[in-house]
Amino acid sequence: MEATERLSLCNAELLIKSAFLAVGVPDITAQSVANALVAAEAEGQVGHGFSRVEDYAAQVQSGKITAAAKVMIHQKGASSLLADAGFGFAYPALDAVIEKGAGIALDRGCATMGITRSHHCGALSVQVEKLAKQGLMAIMVANAPAAMAPFGAKDPVFGTNPIAFAAPRPGKDSLVVDLSLSRVARGKVMNARKAGKDIPEGWALDKDGNPTTSAEAALEGTMLPIGEAKGTALALMVEILASVMTGASKSTEASSFFSADGPPPGVGQFLIAMKPMDTEHFAARIEALLGLIETMEGARLPGSRRAAAIAKARTEGIDVPVRYVDAVRKLAEGHA
Repeated sequence: MEATERLSLCNAELLIKSAFLAVGVPDITAQSVANALVAAEAEGQVGHGFSRVEDYAAQVQSGKITAAAKVMIHQKGASSLLADAGFGFAYPALDAVIEKGAGIALDRGCATMGITRSHHCGALSVQVEKLAKQGLMAIMVANAPAAMAPFGAKDPVFGTNPIAFAAPRPGKDSLVVDLSLSRVARGKVMNARKAGKDIPEGWALDKDGNPTTSAEAALEGTMLPIGEAKGTALALMVEILASVMTGASKSTEASSFFSADGPPPGVGQFLIAMKPMDTEHFAARIEALLGLIETMEGARLPGSRRAAAIAKARTEGIDVPVRYVDAVRKLAEGHA
């Protein structure tokens, strides 16, 4: 079993922030990125946590990520916003557009938010939950560098193109659903490669379209979709919303999130925030539905394991592989 080190959420954020400050990321941006990565780690999405720090830092140093990018938000209609991330990190753009979009949705009932010229946005669950905590329902999609072929083909056209949804539950943890449209998130394959481990059969194909358990071959090949043709149909929908509509790079145009080489990925994200229409009865009606599922033998609500992991992380901290903690500490030494 791999050696781990336990860190409190506060110390984890401070460590990651220091690493980014050391490579020239401005304070506010470094804090935004640290918050998002630690939040992902806390909910168990380790492929979007500490494992990303070295890759992000290398891309800052190569200029692939514009560390000091200024987020520009453009009003595209009464309730529509488009944020230009300026080829910087996705997280400051998400922070800014969600803050403004939530106000619009609470006032007008709905807001649509696009982000263009963006980067890897980590765990979508972290972002949609921000809106649910304000009493809004939220949907988010994002495209990513091509890693998944249309069903029946072998050449990648779509990213893993995740979808997330959140709904408020007054007095309780929000309902949060977050899923990749590949059978597993590509970050898990990258994590396996970094650990020198094989992946389970059924996750990916190699570049020739053959099943593989090699993480290296999987990263050179394609990820398999959930639900076969249905998964790639959903990936197409996400691609249109996140890239075509926002003006961002399509998945086939986006460079790798993992390599410091090449131009910025320039991908996109798209969110919808909605105020419940039946505000008088919404809370009772959603609890009746979710309560029914919770009482059924063998059933569990989506996101329940996530909520349990977050609760545990708040009280006990998070266990992070020592190799990742050491790598982040080494980067942070430049700021000490």
